[in-house]
Amino acid sequence: MRMTKKIPVVKKELLFPFIIITSLFALWGIANDLTNPMVSAFKKVMPELTNVQASLVQFAFYFGYFFMALPAALFIRKYSYKSGIILGLSLYAIGAFLFYPAAANEEFNYFLVSLWVITCGLAFLETTSNPLILALGDKETATQRLNLAQAFNPIGSLTGMIIAQVFVIGALRSDDYTTEAYNALSSDELAAVRENDLGIISVPYIALGVLVLIIMGIIIATKIPKTAEEDKMSLSESFNKLKKNKNYLFGVIAQAFYVGAQIMCWTYIFQYVDNINDSLGTDYTATYFNVAAMILFLVGRWIGTALMRSINPSKILMLFGIGGVIMSFGAIILSGLPGLLSLVAISVFMSIMFPTIYGIALKDMGDEAKIGSAGLVMAIVGGALMPVIQGSILDWGGSGFSDIMVFGFIPEVNFSFILPLICLAVVAFYGFITFKRQSN
Repeated sequence: MRMTKKIPVVKKELLFPFIIITSLFALWGIANDLTNPMVSAFKKVMPELTNVQASLVQFAFYFGYFFMALPAALFIRKYSYKSGIILGLSLYAIGAFLFYPAAANEEFNYFLVSLWVITCGLAFLETTSNPLILALGDKETATQRLNLAQAFNPIGSLTGMIIAQVFVIGALRSDDYTTEAYNALSSDELAAVRENDLGIISVPYIALGVLVLIIMGIIIATKIPKTAEEDKMSLSESFNKLKKNKNYLFGVIAQAFYVGAQIMCWTYIFQYVDNINDSLGTDYTATYFNVAAMILFLVGRWIGTALMRSINPSKILMLFGIGGVIMSFGAIILSGLPGLLSLVAISVFMSIMFPTIYGIALKDMGDEAKIGSAGLVMAIVGGALMPVIQGSILDWGGSGFSDIMVFGFIPEVNFSFILPLICLAVVAFYGFITFKRQSN
C-alpha cells in the first residue's frame, strides 16, 4: 500500500519567520484584552458615564480597524509586508504613549483617541500578518497554519487580562467605594481619586508602548522572506473579483458578527458578574471567569486546529457555531453560576472562528487576497458596533443595574446576550453553506 506524504503545516526553512510573525498575534491580543475591562474601569472612575458612553471605549478601539484596514492593504500592495508591519507597530506605540497626556488632562475623549490610534496600528498588523501567514507555506495547509498562528493570540489576551486585573481593576481606588459612598466624597476627594485612577489606567499602555518599540527593532533587523506572488492585477479588477465572490462576501458578514459576539461576551461578563453579585450577594471576581474563558478559548483553538487535519474546516465552523448558540441560550435563561458558566463556555466554541472564517473566505484567491484581507479586517468593526447596542439594552433600566426582568423572569443583563446568540447563529450558517458548497 502506497503511503501519501503529509504536507507540513510550516516548512523548516520558513519556521523562523513564521515564529516572528506569529509573535505579533500575541501582541495585539494583549491590547485587545487589556482594553475589554476598561469599559467597566472607566464606568467606575467616571460614574457619570452611561453604559452606552462607557461602551464607546470599544467603539473607538474597534472602529480603527474599519478606518485603516483598506489603506493598510493598499500600502502593503504598493510596498511590502514588512513595511506594513513596521508602520503598524509605529502607530501602535504612538497610541499607547498618548495615554499619558490623556490621563494628565483627565479627558475621556482623549483616551478614546488614543485607543483609536492604537487600533489603526493593529489594522496594519492584522491586514499584513494574516495573509502573510497564509502565504508562508502550502495552500492546502493555509487554514491550519493560520489557526496555529492565531492560537498564540489568546496567550497575549491572557496576559492583557491579568495586567488589567492586577495593575488596573484591582488597584483602582474608586472600586473601594460603593456608588453612594463615592458620590458622597467632597470635590477635592473625588478629584484626587480620579487623578489617581486615570493614572493607573494609563501606566500599562505606556509600558506596552515601550514593548512595541522593542519588538519593532527586532522586526526591522529580521529578514522577512518574499512570498510567492500571483500575477499582479489592477485595483479595480481586484474589487470586481471580490464583488462576484459570494463565499468571500458572506465571509466578511460572518466575520463582523463573530467579532461582535466575541467582544460582547468578553466585555459584558463584568456587568454579568456584577449583576449576580448584586442580586445574590455573592462575591465573584469577573476577571477570574474571563481568564477561565480565555484558557478555554486557547484550548478550543488547539483542539480545533488539530481536528482540521481530518475534518473539513467549514464543518467544524458549523458545529462550533451551533455549540456557541446553545451556550448563549444558557447564559440568557439560566441564573446565577450556571448562567455564568454557560457564558464562559461560549469561548470554547468561538475559539476557531476568526482564522477559520478568514481562511475559508480567502480560499483559492490570488493577488486579490491583499484587498480581500482588508475587507475581513474591516469586518472587525462588528466589535465596535455590537457592544454599543448591548450597552443600550443594559441602559433600559438606567445607567446602573436595575431589577427589570424581560418576559418577567430574565434579568436585562442576561437578556442582552441575545445579541451574541444571533451573531453566532450567523457564523454557524456560514459554516453550513460553505460546507454544503464544498461537498457538492
